[in-house]
Amino acid sequence: MAHYEVKPSFYNYVFSPYLEPAIKVNPGDTVSLYTDDAFESRITSEDVSPKAAVRNAKFLNPQSGPVYINGAEPGDTLAVHFESIEFTRDWAVSCVMEYFGGLQSNSITKMLQKPLVEEVYIWKSKDKGQTWTNDKIGVTIPANPFCGTLATAPDTEAIQALTPGQFGGNMDCPDICPGHTIYLPVHNPGALFYIGDCHAAQGQGELCGVALEISAKATLKFDVIKNKVTNWPRIESPEKIMSVGSAKPMEDAARIAYADLIDWMVSDYGFKVLDAYELLTMVGGLYVANMVDTTYSLCASIEKKYLKRNS
Repeated sequence: MAHYEVKPSFYNYVFSPYLEPAIKVNPGDTVSLYTDDAFESRITSEDVSPKAAVRNAKFLNPQSGPVYINGAEPGDTLAVHFESIEFTRDWAVSCVMEYFGGLQSNSITKMLQKPLVEEVYIWKSKDKGQTWTNDKIGVTIPANPFCGTLATAPDTEAIQALTPGQFGGNMDCPDICPGHTIYLPVHNPGALFYIGDCHAAQGQGELCGVALEISAKATLKFDVIKNKVTNWPRIESPEKIMSVGSAKPMEDAARIAYADLIDWMVSDYGFKVLDAYELLTMVGGLYVANMVDTTYSLCASIEKKYLKRNS
């Protein structure tokens, strides 16, 4: 199988079925895609105003791709085996922005209070990205690298890159990380895969709306599961299977995630619907991946040890 590297000369800001592929590969091939941070490196110091830095930017969340996977057709599932993330710099940026984040109003949820004051935080690493230190707060935290956005192109729409949905997108789910496999629906020939928004670390929910944003190189291997329909993004780790639902209000995202997980348990593991419902009530996991995007993303899970029934 072949290995390819893709260093974009420009980035896309939509998940679109209409863009020319950056590269075409075969199932089983490995691709390393270079990504920029969510601001396309416009914020480089704590003296930079986020509002000023993005004033002339049309969008946020630059995407690398799309990658065309030969043989992928609508009705298939794309399996993305996430092999590694390598940071391409020794600093990451986060910030509090005006009218953005989980604890202030925004353009969708309007209120009358003034926005929070802007604040930029530069986090630095001296151990090749294993830990990250912010001198302003006076703390060091461990790395938790993952990609906030990962998607196949929607069926007919071009959807802006801050949005999560059935196609994947800006889910900000920390389980989209090396060592895990992500399953995405295929709506177009070639699947048209996008990736970006790498994070060096992020807590559940991405509370202020901006994680530790960093440029990186993500290495992935693609497989196509023929005639396998996947309705929502799914994730498999060595220990768990997980489904991601995105919606507003948040309880609808939870319902989508748990309902899709039940579908998975029924179709692949032989459970009856109500048995799966009962089991998830007792041992299911659920966390908020993002509470700040255009729709919220929740991740439902079950440990694989519970998928094996008593003999």
